[in-house]
Amino acid sequence: MEKVLIVDDSIVQAAQLKSILDDDYDVTAVHTAADGLSQASSGEYSLILLDVIMPDMDGFDLLKKLQEELITQHIPVILITGLAAIEHEQRGLTLGAVDYIVKPFHPLIVKARVDTHIKLYQYRKQIEAQSMTDQLTGVANRRRHDELSAAKWQEAIRLHVPFSICMFDIDKFKVYNDTFGHPAGDKVISAVAKTAAARLRRKTDFFARYGGEEFVAFMVGEEADKAFEHLRAIRQAVEDLHIPHNPEVSQWVTVSIGGVTAIPGTDSTYDTYLKVADTMLYDAKRFGRNQVVWADKGLKQLREK
Repeated sequence: MEKVLIVDDSIVQAAQLKSILDDDYDVTAVHTAADGLSQASSGEYSLILLDVIMPDMDGFDLLKKLQEELITQHIPVILITGLAAIEHEQRGLTLGAVDYIVKPFHPLIVKARVDTHIKLYQYRKQIEAQSMTDQLTGVANRRRHDELSAAKWQEAIRLHVPFSICMFDIDKFKVYNDTFGHPAGDKVISAVAKTAAARLRRKTDFFARYGGEEFVAFMVGEEADKAFEHLRAIRQAVEDLHIPHNPEVSQWVTVSIGGVTAIPGTDSTYDTYLKVADTMLYDAKRFGRNQVVWADKGLKQLREK
């Protein structure tokens, strides 16, 4: 059930709105702008109904704050007001509101407008999800990686926690495609993605297809030795799928993985350490493939074999 947030200093009016919507939505009502901002920051809401006239902070100021926050700027906001002047409506729409409901409101109008904007929000989320998902494997794509990695890196700087980046590559994949054909190759890419993604499901993990037979992942808050062991287990899980390879190359399909763990700082960038992970991947292949090579915070190399 979609969640709707009502922000209105009038307890009576908020209760009335809640009663109109309760049958169709999970509705939460708060009565101050501060509580509204706090609730909205959970990122769980699909729509906000916001009263314009409130003490301390009016609806226009709260709307502006919602638009400035990354986690809330995508949530559609319908302003509720007794101000019928055109300039007020124009101001609200300019600030980012999607619609207006003028008091005294009619239940059917409220339901119709809420239903419309919830459907539009769901459609937009679906389109955005598709644009951020690799169609072959169902995992995140490179676009999603590029969008999220910078934000998570900044979060790790703020929290001063370890950040691990790793790159995967399916060993001798061109030979596999030449031997078994591209449809079989697509199945291998999907199988590897499913196996790795199943083991990178924590909220602090991210996994994406980077392109072709290459994948990228990052993990927040894990020390180098633990990240190294985690990726060793993933590498072994791929080998344990026992997908036959060209026997002149290998008995089974395998992956090579390179990674690095760093403590992000304001003088460092995600892209710099992504290149380090790529160098470790190159070394994993150079050392014989089907292995993990990792660099710790001091760039000391950890090797599996």
